[in-house]
Amino acid sequence: MGDLKLFGRRGWGSVLTEAQLAWYGLSYEFAEVGDLFTDQGAREALEVYNPLAQVPTLVLPDGQIMTESAAITLLLAEEAGSRDLVPAPGEPERARFLRWLIFITSNIYPTYTYADDPARFVPDASAQAGFAETVTDYAKRLYGVLNGEVTGPWFLGTRFSAMDIYVCTLTHWRPGQGWFREHAPALSSIAKATKALPELTEVWAANYPES
Repeated sequence: MGDLKLFGRRGWGSVLTEAQLAWYGLSYEFAEVGDLFTDQGAREALEVYNPLAQVPTLVLPDGQIMTESAAITLLLAEEAGSRDLVPAPGEPERARFLRWLIFITSNIYPTYTYADDPARFVPDASAQAGFAETVTDYAKRLYGVLNGEVTGPWFLGTRFSAMDIYVCTLTHWRPGQGWFREHAPALSSIAKATKALPELTEVWAANYPES
């Protein structure tokens, strides 16, 4: 696979793809974008590639555009010819991996879409804070479900996977690392172990230098 171009912002969802690219040793250019909530110019520039102006947005060597982190996760495993991060078809962990990968991207991830900028969904300014709090409370419930599914030192048990990269990333976001340590200790433990992996040290340091 030739060079790729990853549009992202440090600490945002692009770290999910950045970590996988680093793990596979794939060559890529990181194109830093501005704050997509406050910088209209940054949004317009990214909309050329992704009409939703979201990260990660990945440009493939042939010019095709990939968005949606779960889709990128599956594609990169295929392109790298590796089962390191994604169990291959026929492996016993495959179904479980797919179930919970999509659970994260279709249930948990949208809570950040809604609560990061509630004005997009709740026109009444006086109701926006309450809306964001309600959405975050729902996210906590979802994290409780996910925490209960951990079966070992890694999410899939004894096997490291992209699920652990997702968990490590998410624990840096709302409701915060302290909450995860207290209320979702299995997820917090996975995050700590994932941050200690030498293959990903530079990625975490670049995205979360103070954690």
